[in-house]
Amino acid sequence: MRIALIHALRHSPPPIEAAFRRAWPEAVLMNLLDDSLSADLARAGALTPAMTERFLTLSRYAAGTGADAILFTCSAFGPCIEAVAAERAPMPVLKPNQAMIEAAVAEARRIAAGRRPRVGLLASFQPTLETMPPEFPGDVEVVTCLAEGSLAALDAGDAEGHDQRAAEASKALSDCDVVALAQFSLARAAPLVEAATGRPVFTTPDSAVAKLRRLLPG
Repeated sequence: MRIALIHALRHSPPPIEAAFRRAWPEAVLMNLLDDSLSADLARAGALTPAMTERFLTLSRYAAGTGADAILFTCSAFGPCIEAVAAERAPMPVLKPNQAMIEAAVAEARRIAAGRRPRVGLLASFQPTLETMPPEFPGDVEVVTCLAEGSLAALDAGDAEGHDQRAAEASKALSDCDVVALAQFSLARAAPLVEAATGRPVFTTPDSAVAKLRRLLPG
């Protein structure tokens, strides 16, 4: 199977490639990166029709290479990805957080056992905390938290600082049933976040690979 991975952050390829090596090494991967998308979104403060068109262009290129499925890895562009999914159907097109939300919500509901489930959502990119919560089911309370400075640390090559900032910020989510890490680049901090919160932690890369493998035959 040929899977197209489309990225808007340059830190996203390593964690998803590692997840494929762990869970589906036979898959053939291709990477498309436009890191100006995340910078443009941060500058504009909102998604624009032009950004949606750029996503459609990237997906058309991916489909033209023979990709069997497309996985996007930046969680701040949900409406753009929905436009791609509508155009590319029936090809599987996954939002980066789609599979993780399903897994995190299922576990939160199991733990809550009759009360309203609480999912802590930790992000290192502020726009994600505006676009991602509406993707959760209405019966789930989503508690958001920004890991201040973590993405800047990663940009500066300070991976350890990134992880420590994420773990420190996540302590605010300790009273949630589970913690979901919004960015692919945050997956590397999962062990520290789990230790800091004492809660089950869900990451986007591993959840996405598992879902794609279920969706694609062979």
